[in-house]
Amino acid sequence: MKPARNSLRSRIGRYVACGAIAVAVVATVGFLHWRNELHFAKPEPTALSGVANQMRHDASAWAHQEKDASQMLRDIRGGQVAAIGVSREAILVSTLKGDRYYVADHNGAFSNSLLLGDLKPGSTSPYQLVWLPDADVRTGAARWAEMFDRSRDALSLLLPLLMVGGLLWFMRREMRGGAQLLGTSPTLRFDDVIGAGEAKAALADVQAWLTEPAQFTGMGVRAPCGILMTGGPGVGKTRLAQALAGECGANFIAITGSYFSAKYYGVGIQKVKHLFELARKNAPTVIFIDEADGLGKRTDTGGGPVEAESNRIINQLLAEMDGFESNEGVIIVAATNHPDNLDEALRRPGRFDRTVAVRLPSLDDRAEILRFYAANLTTKSADIDFDQLARLTTGLSPATLSMIVNQAGLVARKKGEREVGAAHFMEAIKIARIGDINGAERALSDDERTRIAVHEAGHGLVAALLNTGVLEEVTILPRGGALGVALITKTQDKHLYRETEMRNEIQVLLGGRNAELLVFDEASSGAASDLQEASRIGLDMVSKFGFNEDGNLFSLSCLPQQYAGLQLKNSIEHANALLHDLSAACYALLRANEPVLRAIADQLLEAETVPGATVYRLIEEHAAAVAQVEAVDEVLAA
Repeated sequence: MKPARNSLRSRIGRYVACGAIAVAVVATVGFLHWRNELHFAKPEPTALSGVANQMRHDASAWAHQEKDASQMLRDIRGGQVAAIGVSREAILVSTLKGDRYYVADHNGAFSNSLLLGDLKPGSTSPYQLVWLPDADVRTGAARWAEMFDRSRDALSLLLPLLMVGGLLWFMRREMRGGAQLLGTSPTLRFDDVIGAGEAKAALADVQAWLTEPAQFTGMGVRAPCGILMTGGPGVGKTRLAQALAGECGANFIAITGSYFSAKYYGVGIQKVKHLFELARKNAPTVIFIDEADGLGKRTDTGGGPVEAESNRIINQLLAEMDGFESNEGVIIVAATNHPDNLDEALRRPGRFDRTVAVRLPSLDDRAEILRFYAANLTTKSADIDFDQLARLTTGLSPATLSMIVNQAGLVARKKGEREVGAAHFMEAIKIARIGDINGAERALSDDERTRIAVHEAGHGLVAALLNTGVLEEVTILPRGGALGVALITKTQDKHLYRETEMRNEIQVLLGGRNAELLVFDEASSGAASDLQEASRIGLDMVSKFGFNEDGNLFSLSCLPQQYAGLQLKNSIEHANALLHDLSAACYALLRANEPVLRAIADQLLEAETVPGATVYRLIEEHAAAVAQVEAVDEVLAA
């Protein structure tokens, strides 16, 4: 009911403002009318006769002919005027010859000039001057001119008032910002959010505080003031905040970190005050601040007015969260992908005093998420193995999984099919992880296609030999920015990597370059991105994880950024030595399996895509052949 009252107040305010403007318009028009009446109020002559009397009662005879003022003056000076009538907008002239005409006189500007001064004693006026307040000989153009003049006068008074009122309204709106309560409490619940078990458990205390605060106050326990949810983009931080409000039946306010920024000095501080005032009035309330790193950090470098205003906004936010006023029933939930960019004071106890890490979904969670979104599609249920699809989507966020399901439907529609099958999901996963087929193979020469085939065969063969994951397929169809792809998936989610696993990852990255060296005796620029990633992993191994031959355990990540760069030279030398050793091991591995490498490359040139099962089969056949040769050699040697 409170949001309804707020809406009623806003409507009443608009009605009052409209009424005030209407009263101002009416008063202005009335003032102008009174001014005109006052200006033209003249004593009425006591006795009229002849033409002058006719002018007073019926002025229509003069409305047929208009002349200018110079003609009227010539008639007056020549003694040819019998009577002159003055009205608000015209001067009526009747000559001794019987001519009747009028002279336009807007607002009586010219009529006063007819009074030629005081008459001499004993003299009489050569004509009668008649005041005709009701005579109207104006043409349509004259009436429009009068309306325009009055409108101009009204606008000259109203325009400054409207400008001041508009400025005040705009400033008031800016100070209030865009924060407002949702019409109803969110209907989302924790059970509707798949996965994120750790985050749900951490938010359970907040739910209990909002629903049953007596359990906390009776024990003297203080509930968290603010919750900071961290995690990559698309992991579900916003949905968790909505689910928290839905579980508690609380009101919900959603803003972003950039909400507090403003053009005008002091407006950002007013936004902070209005936000907390609105939340307290409608408690229990969950304030959700998305992209909270947009608040930035306070600076003490004495920067310009922008930095000073940012500092004041953050200080006001800290003061509101710190409990100078009662914040009972108000919980602040912030979400960010970059928690290190938040001001340190925001993360101390009493403010955002609990950090909740929202992680990527596990294997089972990914399968359930895919099933959930796929329920909206027309699918071949018996044809789709969601557990396999979950294994192929390791490391992908729920938002990406939702996109994959939708992309599968688009792939099916593009192929003209009415149902979505497993092949469509596989293609959608490739599009999400690698990119869509871009048709660049049409511009490739035969030599380039051969090099790409050997390069990708090297990646796939090394991955299969070292068992760094499941080799799904090898293709030379360009996708995204890659001219070819060896699609490798992990069998399970990993959070810790052993040194051996990282060394194997580097060998897989170097497999394409070494395959080119083995077959063509020289490498190509196609290995640029592979070398970049291998160098990154190698540098992390020797500078952060202590995986170096010298046994150096010092981590460069502990140094400030400005000093870490000075110490990189030694680490780069160690990383380069590590890459050379792993490159030599990768080359030896490929040389020992050169027949398999060439067989995979030939099949790629023929079919463009080779399934991973084919690669594993070729490896087994080669290993069996090698074992058979070794057995024969042993027999001959014996």
